[in-house]
Amino acid sequence: MDKKMEKLKQDYMNVPIPAELDTLVTQSLRPAPRRRRSIKWFLGSAAAAVALFVSGVNISPTFAQSMSELPAVSALVKLVTFTEYRAEGDGYHADVKVPAITNMPDKKLQDMLNEKYIAEDQKLYKEFMAEIDQLKDKGRPNKGIDSGYEIVTDTDQLLTIRRWVVQTAASAYETIQYDTIDKKNQVLLNLPSLFKDESYVSVISENIKEQMREQMKTDTDFKRYWIKGENEDLPASGFDSISKTQSFYINGDGNLVISFNEYDVAPGFMGPVQFVIPTDVIRSQLVSQQYVK
Repeated sequence: MDKKMEKLKQDYMNVPIPAELDTLVTQSLRPAPRRRRSIKWFLGSAAAAVALFVSGVNISPTFAQSMSELPAVSALVKLVTFTEYRAEGDGYHADVKVPAITNMPDKKLQDMLNEKYIAEDQKLYKEFMAEIDQLKDKGRPNKGIDSGYEIVTDTDQLLTIRRWVVQTAASAYETIQYDTIDKKNQVLLNLPSLFKDESYVSVISENIKEQMREQMKTDTDFKRYWIKGENEDLPASGFDSISKTQSFYINGDGNLVISFNEYDVAPGFMGPVQFVIPTDVIRSQLVSQQYVK
């Protein structure tokens, strides 16, 4: 493992945690789990497989090539569990998985993303445990947090990583982030970079509202969205427009997918929702069809 990644790992593992119940573990290498809503209660044990694997990939092209030829391991050459926080106590649990991208030609971009993942997940864990410490003084916390990741798009050109967090108290609340990487040009894509100007904001927003109305009309039992000016029982504000930097990804078919977190535009029972935007709707706004087909 190179010195920079080793330092990041040491900094991460040196975060102070309560000694009586909480255990910081480095998980054995395994495929990224699918996101889930169920609460899991368990304690972990330390293992060094991730460090060994990342080191092998980074320093040995022969090793990387041999691993990529194995069907069950090929995806892990691109994304591995860097480290993991697990904690369990009376009425609370935490399971925070930190991904790491490996073997990217552009080490600067790889380091930038990995540092971002470490910093964000470290902050998530520390804030949760600080909250638990406060709640312990008032009784049983009854809270949990789970986070993980998965690859949702992996083509010759694009790699999209989805990272999710489920916070559980009386009910579960889920948030999702996406990172879409142009593997050929070693660029992290953002929504504005796909379009000529800001007109895409209104074009996409209107299409999403059309999809919302159609879904509610055809599935009256299970589809419910909050559209500004169209719902009597909506919260203080309903959906009117996406942001310029709205969460998005490009799926394996080359379609733009716009994503919303739970409660952003719909009741909680809907969970996080997403809308596939037809390319014909945004074709004239696109800079090119290099990514969105």
